[in-house]
Amino acid sequence: MKILVTGFDPFGGETVNPAYEAVKLLPDTIAGAQIIKLQVPTRFALSGTVLEAAVNEHRPDAIICVGQAGGRSAITPERVAINLADANIPDNAGDQPMDEPIRKDGAPAYFTSLPVKAMVQKMRAAGIPAALSYTAGSFVCNSLMYTLLYLIDRQYPAMRGGFIHVPYAMEQAVSKPLGTPSMELHQIARGLALAVEAVVENERDLTVNR
Repeated sequence: MKILVTGFDPFGGETVNPAYEAVKLLPDTIAGAQIIKLQVPTRFALSGTVLEAAVNEHRPDAIICVGQAGGRSAITPERVAINLADANIPDNAGDQPMDEPIRKDGAPAYFTSLPVKAMVQKMRAAGIPAALSYTAGSFVCNSLMYTLLYLIDRQYPAMRGGFIHVPYAMEQAVSKPLGTPSMELHQIARGLALAVEAVVENERDLTVNR
């Protein structure tokens, strides 16, 4: 089994992005699955292109994209991506779309095909703060998740895919207002590894919320 795990480069004036920093800490094999790591640019136009090229090259069984959600206090697998790009800040190329569809021929929304409830349950059981999220926002994170699920829907129906948001790394919180949530990078990586294990172990998701 092959699982592609992606993380974004820094954006919004940050010098680090905990998404890819944590992805880099993942082992090359988790629960018998080969882990392929990929950094993607925080750019509306380019992130999906980079992801699609990697999917075409590696043909993974599952894809987990990871992004930063500053202000969240837990690792949050996303349930749904919406067909909307509406940025309150420019991306790393200076693009700032407003009320634009990501794919004009795409569905209004796509739901993840990852076992997100099982992922949350496994992280919580290990003492790592985790929760389901029902909004991936409308910035590049949502755009990438939507593009991934659109790609799966149109070309790779046997693949599973989805998105996980992670909090600020602790070193980022030093320059943030007092009380800003953060998590240590190795703890984020541990949570991601457990989420990958849940993907390997669960073809289908749990039927009850935890």
